Amino acid sequence: MAKNLRWKLLVIAAVVVAAGFAVYPPEDRIRLGLDLSGGVHMVLQVQTDDALLVESETSAEQLNEQAGLSGITLASSAAVSPTEIRVEGVPGERDQEFRTIADNLIGGLYTRESQPNGAYTFRMQPSVERVRRDESVRQALQTIARRVDELGVAEPVVTPYGGAGGEQILVQLPGVEDVAGAKEIIRSTGLLELKLVEEGPAPTREFLLQTRNGVVPADMEVLSGLDESLGGVGGAQVFYLVRRVAPVTGRDLRNARPTIDEFNQPAISFSFNREGARKFGNFTGASIGRNLAIIMDGQVYSAPTIQSRISDEGRITGNFTTGEAADLALILRSGALPASLTYLEERTIGPQLGADSIRAGVTASIAGLIAVALFMLAYYRLSGINSVVAVVLNLLILLACMSYVGAVLTLPGIAGFILTIGMGVDSNVLIFERIKEELVSARGVRAAVSAGFDRVFLTIVDTHVASLIAAAFLFQFGSGPIKGFATTLFFGLASNVFTAVFVSRTLFELVLVRRRAPTLSI
Repeated sequence: MAKNLRWKLLVIAAVVVAAGFAVYPPEDRIRLGLDLSGGVHMVLQVQTDDALLVESETSAEQLNEQAGLSGITLASSAAVSPTEIRVEGVPGERDQEFRTIADNLIGGLYTRESQPNGAYTFRMQPSVERVRRDESVRQALQTIARRVDELGVAEPVVTPYGGAGGEQILVQLPGVEDVAGAKEIIRSTGLLELKLVEEGPAPTREFLLQTRNGVVPADMEVLSGLDESLGGVGGAQVFYLVRRVAPVTGRDLRNARPTIDEFNQPAISFSFNREGARKFGNFTGASIGRNLAIIMDGQVYSAPTIQSRISDEGRITGNFTTGEAADLALILRSGALPASLTYLEERTIGPQLGADSIRAGVTASIAGLIAVALFMLAYYRLSGINSVVAVVLNLLILLACMSYVGAVLTLPGIAGFILTIGMGVDSNVLIFERIKEELVSARGVRAAVSAGFDRVFLTIVDTHVASLIAAAFLFQFGSGPIKGFATTLFFGLASNVFTAVFVSRTLFELVLVRRRAPTLSI
C-alpha cells in the first residue's frame, strides 16, 4: 500500500471516529428546534403608549416641582395623554418666568401652546415620539432576550416582527414545558419602585382617603398590597397612599437574587449600582422614621419603616413561594420592561407533533438515500458503492458539525439533509462521468481516475462556494426555520466537498491498489 494512501485512510478513519463520538447518542447531542421538539410561538405587541405616558407624567411632575422651587404655584400640571401635558393656573405676573422654566426643562421635547387663563398645553414633538417608541421596542426586545436566556431555553428566537418600524416582537421557545410560567416571566413588566408612604395601610380605599375628603392629590396615587397582620388567607388586601414619582426604581439595580428572610420565608434581596446607591442613600437619609413602599408592577409588597440611612441594598418580602421568589429575582435582574405587552398570537406545539415530524423527516431521508443508492448501483455498478459510502459519511459529518457548534435541527433543516444527499450524488455523477470520458480516450484506469478528479475539482469547488455564500446570507438575515435550513445547508455543502473530492478519490485508489484491475466497473 502506498504511503500517501495510508495517511489518507488514517484521516478518514479519524474523521469517522470523531464524528461518531460527536453524534452519539443522537437524542442528547442533536438540539431540536421548535417545530421538532415542541414549545411555544408568540407574537407580542409592545404598548409604547405606556412608555410615552410615563415620560409625560414625569415631565409634568418636574414642571410642577421646578415651578414650586421658584415660588410659582400651579393649579395643576398633569399628563392628559401619552404625548400631551396640560398645565393650568400659571399666575399672570409669573408667566414669563414659567415659560423660561418650561423651555429649559422640556423645551427640546415638547412644543408649547398658550391657552387663556394661564393655561398651557405641551405636545411631544413627532420626531421625539418616534424615537421614544423605537427605544421602547428595542429595550423590550433586549429585556425579553435576557429573560429568555436565563430560562435556559436552547436556541430561542426573540426578534422584531412585522417589518421596519413595527412594535411587535416574535418569541419562539423550543422545548418549553411550563408555557404559562414562561409567559408570565416574559410579560411581567418587572418595574421595581421605591416610594414614600403618605397614608396607610388601610383596609379600604375610602377609609384611606377619609381625611382628604376622598380626593387623591395630583402628586400622589393609591396602590394596593397584602397585609397578613389584618387577617385573611394569604393576607388581606390593604391600600396605601404613596408619592407618584419614585426617587429610585429598578433601573438603578445592579443585581437581584432569591434569599431567605429572618422568618425563614422566601424573599428577594437586591443591590443598587453606584448611581442608584447614591440616590437611595440621599432618599432614605432624608426620610428616617417614615414608611417606604416597595412596589413591583404597581403592587405594594412591603412597607417597612426607614430606621437609618441605607445606601446599596434592600429586600422584598411577602407571601412568596420559593419558585415565585426565584422568578421575581430573574425578572428584576433582566431589567424592567419599558412598556406593557399584549399577546397578539400564541401557538403551542406539542412534543408529539414534533416527534411525528422527526419520524417523517427521517423516513424521507432514508427513503431518498435508498433510492439514490439503488440508482447509483444500477447505473454505475460497483463504482456506485463509492458514492453511497461518500454520501453516508457526508451525512455523518454534517450531524457531527451541528453537534459541535450546538446548532439546532429544524424541520426545514431536515429538508437541508435531503438536499445534501442530492448535492453529494450530483458531485459523484460529475466525477464518474468525467472518469468514463477519460476511459474512452484509451488512457489507463489509474490515469483516468486521476484525471477525472483533477478536472472536476474546480467545478465542484466553484458550485459549492456559490451555494455556501447563499447559505451564509440566509443564516445572517433569516430567522427561526430559515436559519435552521441555512445551517444544515452550510455544513452539508462544506462536508460534501471533503467526501466527494477526498474520500471518494481515496476509495478509488484503495480499490485500484488492492485489485490492480485493468478495467473499472463504472
